[in-house]
Amino acid sequence: MSPARPFDDERVPRRRPVRRVGDLLPEAARALGLEEQLRWARAAAAWNRLVQGRVPAAGGGSRPVRLERDGTLIVEASAPIVGQELLLRADELLAAYADMADGIRAGSLRVVVGRGIIR
Repeated sequence: MSPARPFDDERVPRRRPVRRVGDLLPEAARALGLEEQLRWARAAAAWNRLVQGRVPAAGGGSRPVRLERDGTLIVEASAPIVGQELLLRADELLAAYADMADGIRAGSLRVVVGRGIIR
């Protein structure tokens, strides 16, 4: 058995500084051409946090689908009652969403009910 090498030995591999996975994602997404998808995923997560905080009864029952060229945010709702709640609070939600770090600035909100699966 060979004796242990000292830490300053050149043959001992150096460790890179520890980085959080969340800090690596934007760089990896850019390298893979997935930057837009990552931005949209973060915006969807921000929407979910916003709705959960401001309209708890509708939490988890909606998701942003797309942003139209005219600035309309299209949101899918799981049920008509969820869509109605979102529309009743549309101005408040859109203003708060625009102020969030990962949010999107939109001029209006349009809700579609149950066209896909809410995830």
